[in-house]
Amino acid sequence: QLQLVESGGGLVQPGGSLRLSCAASGFILDDYAIGWFRQAPGKEREGVSCISSTGDNTKYVDSVKGRFTISRDNAKNTVYLQMNSLKPEDTAVYYCAKKNSRLCGGGSWSARVLFGSWGQGTQVTVSS
Repeated sequence: QLQLVESGGGLVQPGGSLRLSCAASGFILDDYAIGWFRQAPGKEREGVSCISSTGDNTKYVDSVKGRFTISRDNAKNTVYLQMNSLKPEDTAVYYCAKKNSRLCGGGSWSARVLFGSWGQGTQVTVSS
């Protein structure tokens, strides 16, 4: 059974760091791009980052560029999101999702319709 499980969320002070993990099972991770999304209360779910199946291409939403880094270890069936210099506006539930292709794509890389499977999410709260 295909499954994505996020972990690593928690409460952190502004300026702090967290590393989220997305553990995949039930499918061959090497064949798919993986995305990270987030949803804050009362807001639309937005694409945060994407990594291609081989890891040689990544995408980021402008608000996290230079602070977040996506990576993957296909041998461990895991994708990571390293989040540094966290801000209160980063507070949200973070989800990983399997894209229906090997590539992240162009300007519409974060369109939710392009992602077929989702995890249950992990809460990230940035607050002093």
